Order: sequence, then C-alpha cells, then structure tokens
Amino acid sequence: MLKRVFTAPDPGRTRLRFAARAVLGIALAVLVCGLAGHSLVGAVTGGLAALLALFTVTDATVRGQAVTTALLPAVGLPVLTAAAFLHDHPVARDLTFLAVVGAGVYARRWGPRGHSLGVFAFMTFFVAQFLHATTGLLPELYAAVLLSVAAAAAVRFGLWCYERRLPPAAVPAPPGGTGLARVTTRQAVQATAGAAFALVAGHLVSGDRWYWAVGATWWVFVNTTSRGETLVRGFRRVLGTVIGIGLGLLIAVPVDGAAVPTAVLAAVSVFGIFYTAAVSYTWMMLCVTLLAELLYGLLGVLTPGLLAVRLAETGVGALGAALAVVLVLPVTTHAVTDAWIQRALRCVHACTAEAAARLAGTEGADPAPRVAELEQLLARVRLSVAPLVHPLNPAYGRKRRARRVLELLDDCAREIRGLVAVAADPEASHDARLAAACWRVEAAVEALTGGGAVPAHPDRPLATEPALAHLHGVERALAELAAPLRSPSRPPLVGA
Repeated sequence: MLKRVFTAPDPGRTRLRFAARAVLGIALAVLVCGLAGHSLVGAVTGGLAALLALFTVTDATVRGQAVTTALLPAVGLPVLTAAAFLHDHPVARDLTFLAVVGAGVYARRWGPRGHSLGVFAFMTFFVAQFLHATTGLLPELYAAVLLSVAAAAAVRFGLWCYERRLPPAAVPAPPGGTGLARVTTRQAVQATAGAAFALVAGHLVSGDRWYWAVGATWWVFVNTTSRGETLVRGFRRVLGTVIGIGLGLLIAVPVDGAAVPTAVLAAVSVFGIFYTAAVSYTWMMLCVTLLAELLYGLLGVLTPGLLAVRLAETGVGALGAALAVVLVLPVTTHAVTDAWIQRALRCVHACTAEAAARLAGTEGADPAPRVAELEQLLARVRLSVAPLVHPLNPAYGRKRRARRVLELLDDCAREIRGLVAVAADPEASHDARLAAACWRVEAAVEALTGGGAVPAHPDRPLATEPALAHLHGVERALAELAAPLRSPSRPPLVGA
C-alpha cells in the first residue's frame, strides 16, 4: 500500500497540482467565511463545500467544470433547507435522506455532471446532520456555501487553472441499458436498500452519529459498478478508517482542537485526500478519517469513545453496502469487466489506426485524445478486476490470469504511447508495412471481442523502424491475451 502511493506515476505532476490547489482553495474558502463573520459551524460548512466543489467536479472540459460548479448550490441549498426543516422530525428526515441517496446515485446516468451534483446533494444532507443544522442557522449556512463555492471556483478557474493547458480529459461513458438493465438504476436501488439497513442499524449503535453508517454505505458505492468492486471498496474503507482512527488517537486527540496545529494538520489531511484518491482508496479514507477527527476536535466533542462509535458505524455502513450488492439486483463482476475490457481493446485499435494515419500524413489525424481515452478505460479495467487480484481472493488461478490480463493491457498501452510519440515527430516517415500491421491489430481486436480465433503472432526479425516495432509489440500482446481471457479448458476469467 505504501509503495502504491509513493511510487505511483504522476505524469505532469497532475496529482500534486490537484492536491496543492485543493489546499489553497479550501483555505481561501475558510478565510472568506471567517472575514464574513461566520461562526465555526459556518466555516466548517464552507470548507466542506469548497472541498466537494474541488473534488467531485470532473467534467471533460474546463467550461463543463465551471457550469457544474455553478450548479452545485442550486442542488445543495434546497437539500440543506429540507434537512434543517426536518431536523426535529426523525421519520420524515430519514425517509428524505434515503430519497436523496437514491436520487444521487441514479443521477450518475447523466455522466460526470450528474455524479457531481448527486454527491453534493448527499453530502449537503450529511453535513446538516454532522453539524445538527436547524432553521435558525440557514442564513449563515447559505452564505457559507455560496461564498465557499465562489472561492473554490476563483482558485480553480482563475488563479490556478492548469487544465487549460491540458487536452480535454477523456471520460468513459457509463454502461448503457434501459430500465433495470441500466447499471445506474440497479445501483440506485442497491444504494437505497443498503442505506436503509445502515440507517436502522446505525441508530441502534448511536442515536447521535447514525448518519456515519449511511455515509459509509454511500461512499462505498461511489465510482463502483459491479458487486466485486463494491465489496473490495467496502473492505478498503473499513481498513482506512481503522488506520485513521489509530492515527487520530496519536495525533488528533492530543491536539484537542488547538487552532494552529489543527489547521496545519487539516491542510495535510486535505492534501492527502486529493493526492491519494486516484491511487489508493485506503489511504484516502485514512486522510478523511483524520480530517473528521480534527473537525470534531474543533467542535469540542472528540473523545476515544467517539472514535469507537465511528469505527462501528463504518462497519455497519460497509455491511449494508455488501448485503445490498449481493442480495438486491446484483451486477456481476463478469459482465462489467468484460464490457470494460472490450472497450479498452477497441480503443487500442483506434489508437493504432489514428497514429498510422498521422504518420501517413492524413490531415487532422491526432492519436493523443485516443490515448487519453485508453488510459481512462484501463483505469476502469483495473478497478473492475480489483476483486480478482485482491490479496484475500482465494481463487489463485483466476487471480494469476487477471494479473496477466492487466500486464498485457499495460504492455499494449506502453507500446501505443511509444507509437504516438513517434507519430508526433514531424520528421517521422511512413512505412508501407504499417498499414498491414494495423490491419493485423484490427483483426486481433475483432477476434478477442467477437469470440473468433486470434491470429498467432509469428516470430519476426526485430523491426528497426520505431513505429513498426511498437506495432509489433501491440500485436504480440494481443496474441498473448487470448489465453488468459478465454480458454475452453478453464473457467471464465471472472465468475458470475
């Protein structure tokens, strides 16, 4: 786990800039709230609103990100109002919370914007429980949310908009379907059922902190698609919480809400959340847990007993998510993994064809967006295959084959990045053999995605032309993929 975080590649230092900008944006939001005369509750609300605005908005273009950021208060403020008015009506409050959970997950069918707005709506209701918001606090909380989202936007789109110098991010569309065949619809039902279990069981654990269990269920479902992904994420959430609580006993409890050390440690925690999110959910949860402990220290309620309650509520929430994905409209790992691998393979062919066209001098041919899309698709494949390569998975054969699939797909990506680098050289020349190699790549992809026989990769002399050498590398990886992906003498790579 340590190696994964500290040795993970960070091309262009994107994760580093993402995390540093978050610290700056959230600090500015809290400062603005303080200058506006807001109380500690208002400042905490503003800081969390800024964190969500900087973390959850992932549209492909800067313009799209700005639009989504502007829409956050339009979704969050009505939810905040409902939470405050229902504060003293537990039954109506709980039913409304479950409705927000279901709607927030269902909104993912509209892509990154729907996902961002759904998360913001849920977290607004959650924060209202966290701070025991009542109608008397609404004017201050409204102002805190509006000021903080504006401060975060000023940093993100004005002061430090590094995305303007980057190509538009490739955001793979979610799996399609209609009705209950649509994954987002099934997940909305699952999340609501899991949250209902967590809500009831969470009340039994603690009448004051029950919402922690609902929050744990919600975040287990975020960025997952299949049953296996959700179970692995639940395990990692509990593990990160356990480590974070242990760290909190050593750091947050002794600090006991002291302003300066709490501010410094909160900034470190925020940096850790943003820097580790893309590579380790366990580490991210460790940082989230430490940040929550520091906030409770500021509010004057942090005790070892409270940390024990948080651990218990997190376990209840993870159990609720696990029961939901196993018992309620399960989405199998097999179906999801197969879909993502097929999309990645088709993108491999598209990358090679675009690069070859660029080398041939075709006007407008640009493989760079395709490569960015491939990287995103491979990230989804890794997430989907994670249950199979998890250390606790006892199916050694499938684990070995899944790792082999990931290795070969990474080989394809590495060779394609090399091919694209060659194609970007204006001095590079087109070799007539490239067209034949691209045709063989297309044939291999069609065979792997359509069930046909994959042509064997013949032993060839090492190509001296860089572009052809990279294409031969792609061919070799695709030919070797046939064995781990499907074999009549072995069970499928992933089981139903």
